[in-house]
Amino acid sequence: MALAFLLADRRSPTSQALSFFLACAGLSIAIDVLWVIPMRRESGIVPWEGVLALPQALAVASAFEWVLRVRETIPAANLQTQGPNRLLRIAQGLALVYGLVAVAFPVERAMHFGNLVLDPGERVHGSFWLFFIPLGLSILIGTVGTLFTLVRRPDRAEVRRLIAFAIGAPIMAAGIVLPPHVAPLATSVGLLVLLVGSVQYHVTQGQRAQFLSRFLSPQVAQLVTKRGLKSATDEKTLELSVVSCDLRGFTAFSAATSSRRVIEILREYYDAVGVAAAACGGTVKDQAGDGVLILVGAPIAFEDHAQRAIELARRIREVGVGLTHQWSNQEMQLGVGVGVASGFVTVGVIGGASRLEYTAVGSPVNLASRLCSEAAHAQVLVGERTVELLGSNPSNSRLDAGHTLHLKGFAEPVPSYVLAAL
Repeated sequence: MALAFLLADRRSPTSQALSFFLACAGLSIAIDVLWVIPMRRESGIVPWEGVLALPQALAVASAFEWVLRVRETIPAANLQTQGPNRLLRIAQGLALVYGLVAVAFPVERAMHFGNLVLDPGERVHGSFWLFFIPLGLSILIGTVGTLFTLVRRPDRAEVRRLIAFAIGAPIMAAGIVLPPHVAPLATSVGLLVLLVGSVQYHVTQGQRAQFLSRFLSPQVAQLVTKRGLKSATDEKTLELSVVSCDLRGFTAFSAATSSRRVIEILREYYDAVGVAAAACGGTVKDQAGDGVLILVGAPIAFEDHAQRAIELARRIREVGVGLTHQWSNQEMQLGVGVGVASGFVTVGVIGGASRLEYTAVGSPVNLASRLCSEAAHAQVLVGERTVELLGSNPSNSRLDAGHTLHLKGFAEPVPSYVLAAL
């Protein structure tokens, strides 16, 4: 389990702490089963046996270190976070105290604490409390600190893992004290609870990635798989094409339509545009209201990005006309317009610690948006540079010279071309 979590996300501080916790827990179990029990049968209790309890103490301390690192990933908002953080640090300190006491009093721990067996009517020895108090308080205080983390409303996937830990950790710890015939069961149940929560965490994250991948080019996923995330997010300036589309009459339509129906329409619209973008190698950069902005040529570079952008615009128009016809009624009419522009754009990841965004900055981005705004229903307006890049391509014959437009943000009139009608 430790190796699986580490390999799943090697650079994540939370995954590192969780993996170390599981590794220490596994080492502790292996030491008890494969070494300590056989050694006691042959030689009895040895003076240095207490050292073998250190993996238990490290497992508890690293478990709460994982919770602390999870807390660091959650925005604090207006909540006071120092109290729960101190509780978790205290829990770690008590776990280490338990380890030191075990080293100092190995015989007492072996006889009166670990895998304790009591005869009928027998009471626990006073030495039992020497170990139980620091370890029990550590588990109790750490669990409280973990539950406080839920008050900060962490990510839903993380909630499942935290709840599984809060339930499973005490059960696993009980395996240290319970009799030999019960201890393996408690440890196994605790690990199983933690595993279920962790699997649910990764399932939820996988579902999110699958959902988001519907709006990205499959080539992007291949690039990240082969070369890593950095290759897809490095800042660079390159020539690419931009496709912008939005719905005509959407503002008035949404004002006169139930919000539930508007959301249904937007979901269907986004799905259709996302499918078209993926088919042409485009990457959806922005979705805001009824507007969608798509990059063709980043983060995957294409020599034929202009041709791909025209094909994408054609597909969006085709599916958009069909959808808007279904959505419209006698009182309210919807339409779709598309703009295409090409040129040099700087792309890369920007943002702070809490949010990152893949951005594109350059005149072609603005031009595509302005052309889209000028386009009538079922019309695709194309910029001059896109037409130049098409050259003698057969698609060029389907482009007719349009009006020279005066667009906001552009000092000079902008020539436009119109993609042939359906």
